[in-house]
Amino acid sequence: MIRRQFLHLAVGAAALPVLARNAPAQTYPSRPIRILVGFPAGGTPDILTRLVGQWLQDHLGQPVVVEDKPGASSNLATEAVVRSAADGYTLLAAGSPNAINASLYDKLNYNFIRDIAPVASIVRLPDVMVVNPEFPAKTVPEFIAYAKANPGKLAMASAGIGTSGHVAGELFKMMAGVDLLHVPYRGGPPAVADLLGGRVQVLFDVLTNSLALIRSSKLRALAVTTAVRCEALPDVPTVAEFVPGYEASYWTGLAAPAGTSADIVEKLNHEINAALADPKIKARIIDLGGTVLAGSAADFGKLIAADTEKWAKVIGSAGIEPE
Repeated sequence: MIRRQFLHLAVGAAALPVLARNAPAQTYPSRPIRILVGFPAGGTPDILTRLVGQWLQDHLGQPVVVEDKPGASSNLATEAVVRSAADGYTLLAAGSPNAINASLYDKLNYNFIRDIAPVASIVRLPDVMVVNPEFPAKTVPEFIAYAKANPGKLAMASAGIGTSGHVAGELFKMMAGVDLLHVPYRGGPPAVADLLGGRVQVLFDVLTNSLALIRSSKLRALAVTTAVRCEALPDVPTVAEFVPGYEASYWTGLAAPAGTSADIVEKLNHEINAALADPKIKARIIDLGGTVLAGSAADFGKLIAADTEKWAKVIGSAGIEPE
């Protein structure tokens, strides 16, 4: 159903008169562009959005203002964007939480698939499965064996209910057949603090949050959750090397309100892909633990649809409900 909705929207956009579609893009942008980020300043979404936003400002000739609007796991920022004019001047730093929230919340004031126009994907980041260095398991198989020998006795921390790390952990539990006690925190730092203190045993964390602690050997990385290994931690295996078919990742991109001119979307997509090809920007993304996720607006739409379906199944099977 989700894929059919995207296909229907794409066909409708293609059917618009050519002259009508080209008109807005000829003068765009003629004033500042605003990008809303649904999380606090200094976090991964904020850093990546500002990186791309600066490129857009330099190459489109208009100010690009990144505005942090945290709250309700990005739902506040998302609703503000979908209710904005579809003119390309208000954009959303979209990400995995949007795909998760579509099933996690029963009564959102918008339908993410219907009410946004995918513009461009930017980065894919792995979650990383980390333990305290004193934990007896040094590999994923050893962790699974230990968990099966101690069912329900190991605590799996997360940055909160419905976060990417939470659903990545629930997917691991399902596919590895282990019983872990979920302990949600209000954000990543307190979860990491309790993992360092030995009060919880495992955490699936966005790599940027734990990378420095892994490199300093304060945390042990058992695996990354993406399908391929991460350039920032090339010696750390993927979960899929031991649990075939497993994949989970945190991705970001830009989206606009539904109905935004296809030519404006294409113009933004072109500039974002140019940014992602820049050596300095690519190096910064790799340093953050990410992988460039360039592609067309349609490619981004397919990613959103696929992840929305995937996490709906996990949320339903695990019985996850928002706080």
